[in-house]
Amino acid sequence: MAPPLLKLEGIRLTFGGTPLLDGASLMVGPGERLALVGRNGSGKSTLLKIAAGLVDPQDGEMFRQPTATVRYLAQSPDWQGFPTVRAYVEGGLGPADDINRVALVIDRLGLTGEEDPATLSGGEARRAALARVLAPEPDLLLLDEPTNHLDLATIEWLEDELQRTSSALVTISHDRRFLEKVSRATVWLDRGVTRRLDRGFAYFEDWRDTVLEEEEREQHKLGRQIAREEHWLRYGVTARRKRNVRRLGELHTLRERHRTHVRAEGLATMTASDAAESGKLVIEAKGLQKAYGDTAVVRDFSIRVQRGDRIGLVGPNGAGKTTLVNLLTGMLAPDAGTLRHGANLEIAMLDQKRALDPQETLAHFLTDGRGDSVVVNGQERHVVSYMKDFLFKPEQARTPIRELSGGEKARLVLARLLSRPANLLVLDEPTNDLDMETLDLLQELVEGFPGTVLLVSHDRDFLDRTVTSTLAPAGDGRWIEYAGGYSDMMAQRRGEELERRKLRAAAEAPRTKPASAEAPKPVSKKLSYKQKFALETLPQKIEQLGAEIGGLEAKLSDPALYARDAKAFERFTRELDEKRGARDRFEEEWLELEMLREEIEGA
Repeated sequence: MAPPLLKLEGIRLTFGGTPLLDGASLMVGPGERLALVGRNGSGKSTLLKIAAGLVDPQDGEMFRQPTATVRYLAQSPDWQGFPTVRAYVEGGLGPADDINRVALVIDRLGLTGEEDPATLSGGEARRAALARVLAPEPDLLLLDEPTNHLDLATIEWLEDELQRTSSALVTISHDRRFLEKVSRATVWLDRGVTRRLDRGFAYFEDWRDTVLEEEEREQHKLGRQIAREEHWLRYGVTARRKRNVRRLGELHTLRERHRTHVRAEGLATMTASDAAESGKLVIEAKGLQKAYGDTAVVRDFSIRVQRGDRIGLVGPNGAGKTTLVNLLTGMLAPDAGTLRHGANLEIAMLDQKRALDPQETLAHFLTDGRGDSVVVNGQERHVVSYMKDFLFKPEQARTPIRELSGGEKARLVLARLLSRPANLLVLDEPTNDLDMETLDLLQELVEGFPGTVLLVSHDRDFLDRTVTSTLAPAGDGRWIEYAGGYSDMMAQRRGEELERRKLRAAAEAPRTKPASAEAPKPVSKKLSYKQKFALETLPQKIEQLGAEIGGLEAKLSDPALYARDAKAFERFTRELDEKRGARDRFEEEWLELEMLREEIEGA
């Protein structure tokens, strides 16, 4: 077995009070793909910084392979001293790295390299930071929330890139589908300690629930054992003094175990404050237009939004999702077209920028500085009680916002938003920085919200679970509404693309016939033997290639393969590309023959 690239053992770190890390461990071998998961504030980012050598623990053993190259993707990159994105990316290369990869990776991530880092948007900054860590092709990649602020096309490209690379990987992310695709093992950081599951994230949540259920059973058994020992001490038959002293000592030990056991953190409680019911018609837009200069962002857009609709908006960064939302809510005036809102409309909006005053306290932010109470659903509640619903501790009421983690800030903004009466929720990237459990509750809130929801998100799993229809850009400012979530939209688009290919093939077929001065021969009304044979056998060939592709993908998913046999890794990668190309050609040929068969039978 190859020696590990990284090994952390018994890591301890505290900032006062309860230890953040209390014996945590992390081991990464060559080519391994780990998902690091846990609640917001559990110490995931801190553990990753320790792995990267950016934070020193107070105790524990650390080993990093001296010859291994490690790259860490920080949530907040440092641009100081870099005039362009290209200079920033090149600054992450080592002496042996290929500088030609810089231009390749920058281009794949949709950047030119000449951008000024100081003027980058959130999505562009994240892509530049990714380029810096991906260009060197390091032995170990440490990624902290790599999908934040990325659009769906870039997320899917990143998934393919991480599946292709031979680098070992440890990633923190809230994006379930991303973790399912890139992970082969899962490390769960919970109450300062780590547990490892040697399977990908897709299996994590069932395993976690089983672990917590077993823990609750053990605590229940311990409580009953303490009760039996206490009963024996009070009413048992007197035995030898030494035996009594021993059992009394054991009882003290049991009590201490029970008293000091730290239970798993509870779930947040999310309930939106209800406003008066809106009219059945919430929004009616006809022929909306919006352009910036010569660029049309919204062109001839019409929609009727009914009470209870939950509409998702997807598309690349810069496609105009936020602009369209602002047009629909009346926050932005259109260049042309009409907009009508229904009766009693009360809007609560979550802005993706989430501007916060770092000096303001949590209690002041939630109450707008008006005393110690908030009004939720018409009932006055003390701010500390309301904070507990969102997993904040009472002592945090006077804590400045600057002390909060990214996930805690996201929860705080949601707490304030949901205390406002509303029948139209507008959520712009609400899933950023939220942990899985809070995402589940937000999902339930959106699904059960009695009013209407407009949701901008790049989280495919969240969209699939919540929205009733999806708006996506079709180019040149046009937007198309699809029934269902993201996966439903993609299935409908594939069907549309298949129809377009059929139409193109049918239109091009007459042009491909050889010109002849002679009278045209009559078109055959039946397939040739060769065509029939191909039509019958191609599905089997496609299926066989699919099985071979699956076998190669399984071999390449072995995290130790590259370290054990680099030549085999390269050979399997080459074979995988060849077989995928062959399958695509066979599928194209079968489609053309199937269309020809339908044409002949319909004649």
